[in-house]
Parts: sequence; structure tokens; C-alpha cells
Amino acid sequence: MLAGSPDHLQQRNTSMPKITLLLALLLLFHAQSHAQNLEFTDATTLTLYGKSPHSGAHFHRVDTARYNDMPPAVKGLSTHSAGLAIAFKTNANEIHARWEVKEPMRFSNNMTAIGKRGLDLYIRRDGQWEFAGVGRPGDKAASTFRLVNNLEEGEKECLLFLPLYDELTKLELGVPKGSLVQPHQLTWTGKVVIYGSSITQGASASRPGMAYPAQLARKLNYEFINLGFSGSGKMEESVAKMVSDIQGADLFILDCAANPSPQEIAERTENFVKMIRNRHPNTPILMIESVVREGGNFDSMIRKRVSDQNKNFRAAYTRLINSGMKELYIIHGDDLLGDDHEGTVDGTHPNDLGFARMLKVIEPKVREILNSK
Repeated sequence: MLAGSPDHLQQRNTSMPKITLLLALLLLFHAQSHAQNLEFTDATTLTLYGKSPHSGAHFHRVDTARYNDMPPAVKGLSTHSAGLAIAFKTNANEIHARWEVKEPMRFSNNMTAIGKRGLDLYIRRDGQWEFAGVGRPGDKAASTFRLVNNLEEGEKECLLFLPLYDELTKLELGVPKGSLVQPHQLTWTGKVVIYGSSITQGASASRPGMAYPAQLARKLNYEFINLGFSGSGKMEESVAKMVSDIQGADLFILDCAANPSPQEIAERTENFVKMIRNRHPNTPILMIESVVREGGNFDSMIRKRVSDQNKNFRAAYTRLINSGMKELYIIHGDDLLGDDHEGTVDGTHPNDLGFARMLKVIEPKVREILNSK
């Protein structure tokens, strides 16, 4: 029989599935054997940061039973773990994670799966938090992934940022048997509460630690309470009560001009700020105008809406200042994303470049305000 004959090809092809099956079984056996050499720790026993003192379930940002009069969209988004981070110490040479979110993978048209429902690990080196690895989610509600491997010997300080746009229901960290995973208390300089829109929540950072409140937390060494509610940061009175109930903040940031209509901004901004000021007479409040959406580069309706939003937000700030309110600051939105129209994923939500540009404007002002205290 000729080597290239159909019979020879058929014989060779029928052997391929057997080889593929054998390889799959070997890989599965290796994975199972390796998993048996790991010990997993429930992350609820470790130290959680970024959580409002008035929170419900462990990985929820707000206790929706306590604040049951908030809009339904806000209550739903409050269950997302945006801005939350687990601090722990370990002497392991590799770190794994098993976690579950509320629903299986759903398509997102402007975010990576890692940013939406994955994990983001940082390790402190020479006093600075540095990226170490991610947890890539699968297409099911439950995922398992090795975050980092081949770590040097010795104790490591770790900070694991949680999913930006999903409800985390379970999280375990795995290390080789005999290694330690322990809670770690970080020494923050203080606390900042930030309220706002989808951009505040983290859209469209490539991974959770790249959301700009998370970056500010690492850069400034302040614990940030992220109260960004995608499409729903509209300054309702019920939400103002929830925000103003948080005690111990060194600064309140209101990055909430992107969601309300220009009319809603005119009607609600002053009352929202006053409710916070009444509960926190001496705490600085920083208002941030909406980014100038790159979708408005050619779309004149988008351009006008954002202009009107910022104009009304700025006017409310001016009225509050003229009324005698102290410790009130504002950042204008004109330069937040640069001027080359390359700073967003979809014309609205910043990509990592856009967030870096926002930080160049926001970080110095926040640092100035906090240092003045």
C-alpha cells in the first residue's frame, strides 16, 4: 500500500483521537494530582478592604436591606465587588484561586473578562505595590486559576483586587501544602469615599486593579470605598443618605456628573453636597466633572449633553462656594482624557491609557487636599 493512499491516511487519522484522548487524560491527572497538593483558605477569613462599614453580604459594597429605598439599579450594582481587595501574607512559591460569581459568563461589549469578573493580584516590593498576576475566569460561574508561580522564598505581602462587574459569592486562595496564608492588616494613611458612575466603578479597565480608584489607593496609601454605580450615579436623596452615613472619611469625591441629565444635575447637586456637609462639617469634598466623551468628537448631540452636564455641575459648585461652603473643590473635565481621542474603549469609558491620563489630573489635586489636612 502506498504511503499516500487513502487507506494509509485513514489508518493514521483514526489513531489521532486516541492520542488526543490520552494527552487529555494525562493533563487531567496532572491537574488533579497538583490540586491535591494544595491547601485552600476561605478568603472571608482574610482581611477585606474597600468595604463600606454599612455593608451586607461579605463581598457586597452596600447593605441593601439597610438602604432599601435606594433605586433598584443601585441596589443591584451594590452587590458587585468593585474596589474590594483582600490583603494577606504568604510564604508560598505559588498562589491559586477558586472563586464563584453569581452567573456564568455573559458577553460584555466594552470590558475584558478579567476586569469584569476576574481577579488581580499585587505583591509589595520595596514598599510599592506591583502587579503579580491575574485570575482568568472561565465561562462557568465557578473558576479556578493559578495567579502566580515560581515566587522567590520568603514572606510576601499580597493585595488581591476583586471583580469589578459581578457579584462574588465565594473565594478561596490555594497554596502548596505546608505553606502559610494569613490575614494581613495594612497601615493606611486614611480613607476616601468616592461616589460616581460606571467610570468610577471601573469601566473599562483591563483588570480590577487598573480602575482609577484602585490605582489611587495604591499610590496614596489610602483605603478607597468605591461607590461607583454603572449608569446609576444620579445623586438621588436616598443614595446621598447612604454615602453620608459613612464615617471616618478624610475626603469625599463626587465623580457623578456623567449619569444624570443636565436638568437632574441642576436639581440635585447642591442638595447631595449639602447632605454630606451636614454630616461631615469639616471633611473636604471634591467634585469631578464628567470626562469629555470622545463619542462627542463627531456626534454633536453627545457633545452638547456633556457640555450641559458640566456647565450645570460647575454652576452648582459656584453657588455652593458663594453660599459660604468651605473645603469644597472641583476638577474640570476638559483635560481628563487628553485631546487625541484615544483614551476610551467605546467613546465613553476609559481604557488603561484613559485612566492613566485621568490620574495625571486627579492624583495631584487629591494629594494636595489630603496633605492640607
